[in-house]
Formats: sequence, C-alpha cells, structure tokens
Amino acid sequence: MLEEIVHLDKQLLVFLNGLGSEPFDGFWLIITKQLHWTPVFLYVFYLLQKKVGWKHLLLIVLSIAALIAFTDQFTNLVKDNVQRLRPCNDLEIKDVIRIVKCSDTFSYFSGHAANSMASTVFIFMIMKKYYKYAVLLFLFPLIFAYSRIYLGLHFPGDILSGYLFGIIAGFGFSKLYEIFRRKYFPESL
Repeated sequence: MLEEIVHLDKQLLVFLNGLGSEPFDGFWLIITKQLHWTPVFLYVFYLLQKKVGWKHLLLIVLSIAALIAFTDQFTNLVKDNVQRLRPCNDLEIKDVIRIVKCSDTFSYFSGHAANSMASTVFIFMIMKKYYKYAVLLFLFPLIFAYSRIYLGLHFPGDILSGYLFGIIAGFGFSKLYEIFRRKYFPESL
C-alpha cells in the first residue's frame, strides 16, 4: 500500500512539474523565497494592527515566531528520521523531471508547506472576525508550496503532509494565543 502511494506521488510530481516551462522558472524562483513575500506580510500585519492595536499585534508576531520555530524544528526532526530524497536527487525520476533548483537536504515533509499553512491558519483564525475575505490568505500557502513542486524540490505528498501538520499546528497555536490573550489582555474582549 505504501509503495503504491509513493509510486502515485512520483507520477503526480512528474505531471505537475512537467507543466512548467523555462520562461517561468525565474518567477517561481522568486515565489519560493519567503523574503519576496514581505510586502504581503506587512500588509496583513497592517490590517491586523488596525483591528487589534499595537500591543496585540506584538503578541501575534511573537506567537507566529514561536509557531514557525516549533513547526520548523518538528519538520526537521521528521525529515532527519524519514530521510526521503528530494525529487531532484531521486534516481528513479531525476532524469524525467524539470529540475530548476536542487538541495541536498531531505524532502519529507515540506517545511515551506508546513510553515506557510501554520502561519496562515493562525492569522486566519484571528482575521476571520474582522474581514470577510480573510479566506484569501490561503492563496499564500497554495502558491508558495506549489513552487516547491515546480522547482523539483518536493513531492506532492510532502506538500500535503506539510499542509496537514501546518493546519494542526496553526490551529493549536491559535487556541494557545486565545488562552494567553484572555488571561493577560482581558480588556480586548
């Protein structure tokens, strides 16, 4: 059963990765870097600050920092134990896929997918009270993590597993944030 899932995962990667073309490679190399998303992050923080104020924005930023540190460390723990090769290093498919970028680290599961989904779920849980289109935040992890497939750095299963872990972590941290906020900042209720 696991072998069949891995085989299907590789087939799906070959298909999705094959949709790319050289003229778009530079675009996806930009998309995959967190730093290039800074204007989006700043805009989201601006929207949050307008609704919750500076003190709570600081609490949100600190919570996101803790969330990303947790998610990143857990992801690395899993990668080091599972030790799945990245598509660009997988002898079975590396000559079949478009490799735009490669890495020598392990693939399962995607830290980009886990971190982007965790932070998005966390922020969404706060913003949904204030903005009816907060669901659009989920475009970020979808586009950001797809870049990893496009570049040949992750299998779709790595992305989906990262998303699942990110959803759980983001939701859990949002509940911790609410407990902390209610206890130490009751005036904002």
